[in-house]
This record gives sequence, C-alpha cells and structure tokens, in this order.
Amino acid sequence: MIKFEEAYNIVKNINFQLDTIKVPLNDALGFVLAEDVYSDMDMPPFNKSAMDGYACREIDLSNELEVIEIIPAGKIPKKTIGENQCAKIMTGAMIPQGADCVIIVEDTQELGENKIRYTKPVPEINVCQVELGNKPNVNICYIGEDIKTGDTVVNKGSLIKAQHIAIMASVGYTEVLVHRKPKVAVIPTGDEIVEPHIKPDISQIRNSNGSQLVAQLKAMGIDANYYGIARDVEGATMSLIKKAYEENDVILLTGGVSMGDFDLVPEILKALKFELLFQAIAVQPGKPTVFGRNGNKFCFGLPGNPVSSFVQFELLTKPLLYSLMGQDYKPLNIRLPIGKDFSRKKASRMSWIPAVFTDDGYIVPVEYHGSAHIRGLGQAQAIFAVPIGVKELKKGDFVDVRQI
Repeated sequence: MIKFEEAYNIVKNINFQLDTIKVPLNDALGFVLAEDVYSDMDMPPFNKSAMDGYACREIDLSNELEVIEIIPAGKIPKKTIGENQCAKIMTGAMIPQGADCVIIVEDTQELGENKIRYTKPVPEINVCQVELGNKPNVNICYIGEDIKTGDTVVNKGSLIKAQHIAIMASVGYTEVLVHRKPKVAVIPTGDEIVEPHIKPDISQIRNSNGSQLVAQLKAMGIDANYYGIARDVEGATMSLIKKAYEENDVILLTGGVSMGDFDLVPEILKALKFELLFQAIAVQPGKPTVFGRNGNKFCFGLPGNPVSSFVQFELLTKPLLYSLMGQDYKPLNIRLPIGKDFSRKKASRMSWIPAVFTDDGYIVPVEYHGSAHIRGLGQAQAIFAVPIGVKELKKGDFVDVRQI
C-alpha cells in the first residue's frame, strides 16, 4: 500500500499524449489546445470610443463646441476635429483625427443646432485620465492596448472554455488543433449488481457506478463506451475487459479489486499484460484502487462502493484523462477553516470527507456513514482532506478543500 501522494505522482508522471486532430472552432469546447494561438491583428484595431459621447480636444472643453459629424460604430470618420469642434460618437466607433478625449453624453448640454457645452468643471476630467504609455486616455481604448499583432492569446495545453472560443474567434482562428479525447470504457463488475431498470431481489443492489462514471466522463466532455456488467466469472470478465482494451484508450472498472475470492480484476489485468503500478492506496475512501498500463493503454480498477469510485475518479482518473488530452491538470484546491469539531477513529490513511460551504466562509462535513453512503455525497458541495496521523480537527483549523 502506498500513500495517496505517491499514487498521484505515478498517474501525473505518465508521459503520453493522444494524437492531434483539427476541429472547427465552434466544436472545440472541452478539448485541449495542441498549439499556441497567435493574434493576426492589434486589438483594438484602431483607437475607439469607450462610451457614447462627443470626441473632441481636451484643450477646448471650456468652450462651446460645434458638432461637425456623427460617427456610428463600424464607420470611418470623414472629418478631422479642429479648434472648438467635436463629433458625436457611439461606443466602439473610431476616434476621428484631432480628438484626444471623449466626453460622455450625460456630461453635456445641447445649446441649439450642432452646438454643445461640457457641463463638468474642466479640471475634473483629469480624475478619469489613465496613463497609457505617455498618452492621456479619456474614454478612449487605444489601438493594441489589449492585444498586439503576434501576441500569444491562448497557450498550448489550455483546456478550451467559452472564453477561449471568443478569443480565438477574435483573431480569426477558425480551425483548432487539439488532442483528441480518449476513448474510455466503463465496466462495473459483480454478481450482486443489476441495472437501474431492474428491481433488485433481497441479495442484489442496483448498479449506480456505471451511470455515475458515465456522467463524470460526460462532465469532462468525454463520451463513455459502456460495456455492461461483468459477472464474477473469470472467463467472461476477461473477455469483456479484453474487448474494451482493444477498442479504447482507458478502461474504468468498478468492483472486483479487493481481497475477496471473487475479486478477479487484478489477476485478469496481469493476464492481459497490464503492469500494475499500484494496487492499494492509504486513502479513505478508495483503498483498493488499482492502476495499470499496457503500452499506451491504461486501466483503473476502482472500488465498488459508489463514494469510493466517485472520489478516486476525481482524484486520480481525471488527472490521467486530462494528461492524455495534453493538459497539465491542476484542480482548484483552497484552504478553509472547518466550521465544527471533527474526529475519526483511525488515522492510518488520508481521508476525504464530503462537506458543504457555509455563508460565513467555513467548510462543514455532511452526515456521512462511509463509502457506500451515496446520499451523503449527493448533499456535498466539496470534499476536504484529513492527513494521515490526524484524528481530530478543532473548529477553525484549516483544511484542504476541493469543490466537486
């Protein structure tokens, strides 16, 4: 049995990435970028107005101003702003030559046909000035202040989110080079489980792990290949795992990984030439977690209890899948104070405890009876870690928290 940190490092050090493909920009969500994306233009591409107002010269703000033009967004100004002149301008429109500021509509008064006056004391305009290089900026977005031509706008290895789609669209990147998503098989094992549509008899339980893992994969944007339940018969289980091995990059098994007479998974994996990199972890829930590799194919044997399989997927399987997709996955871990005293009977393993956030900034455990208590996990917003050797936590002690 190895510590959780060792198991995590084994998974993280798998140095293999799936091949690359090109996908249309609008289909790229959830993939991992396989190359840097550069801008082909300055952003903004011209000096533009940040507000609806009047483009003018700051030196003329004490005087009446003649409106010589109206400039909507998307149109090129036709006139140059001279002494005591201005142009009515819309948000996003190009600043005309000669103007060095934009005064907002709310701060002006119309004096008659094509005449306005600035109604604020002139010195106050300095309050909203921001130095950009050596140029005073008053409600003007300057050319290239956000992005310059040739800038890297999205880095290789980024998990593509909606905001990245917007950035790539803005620089004309319409076909995206990404790592393909892994093909993942899901196989629950056990004679005692039946599919959810079947009413179990007295010695059976419904298969929640299969649906759970399919959903966890879908949340990552990965479509699972579900192979059904493998019964506790060596030949049948081996045949199903072999088929999954031939058709997928990763196999996720649940159950059959402990020390019982019918826990067949580890020996079957060895027979199929998988090198088992670990078979037990000093963690709770999830001690009997198996991880194996055969060339560039991988297999997790997750525990049969649903909380165990859920937690170990989040902690170990997810980092592997993202790594295969080309991302150095770093989940958001935060440190928060625990909201009440906590104790456990044994401290020989790291524990991950289902919990909820409170409005006043604490993390509080939910009612939780152990690794089969799926309802307790369903009420949780997060899990927090209790290190090896720690039996008690006092209210206010800080713990490592991961949102789920």
